[in-house]
Amino acid sequence: MGRLEHAMSEPIISKDLIGRQSEEVLIEVERGAIRKFAEAVGDTTEACLRGDVAPPTFPTTIRIPIPGLTYDLARVLHGGQEYRFDRPIRAGDRLRCQTQLTDVYARQGRLGEMTFLIIETNGRDDSGKPVFTGRSTVILR
Repeated sequence: MGRLEHAMSEPIISKDLIGRQSEEVLIEVERGAIRKFAEAVGDTTEACLRGDVAPPTFPTTIRIPIPGLTYDLARVLHGGQEYRFDRPIRAGDRLRCQTQLTDVYARQGRLGEMTFLIIETNGRDDSGKPVFTGRSTVILR
């Protein structure tokens, strides 16, 4: 019996967009936003509930569009999220954030072809020192 081969077509999003990045956006971290997020995700750490220090997944609230990168949200699956912190995010921080598309590739799944987008968001403080890097895997089906 022969092996079934699948020809992979190009991803839904052009690989030409790899490296495309957003403008830098200033995000001012507010105590109330930290408290609301901590309550929403069930973080019971005292510093988070007081709004002093943001929970580790707080950067998910930072959404910065990348010019030219558009897709139908109804087709999106969350493939993964990871963060690296140089220090905690605190109330009163002024973060200069930027998002970049770092990779695009296609894979065949049980339900057909899927396009994977790797999107990184970086946040730096006013002096330019890194605070966090977030890496998201977005799957388009």
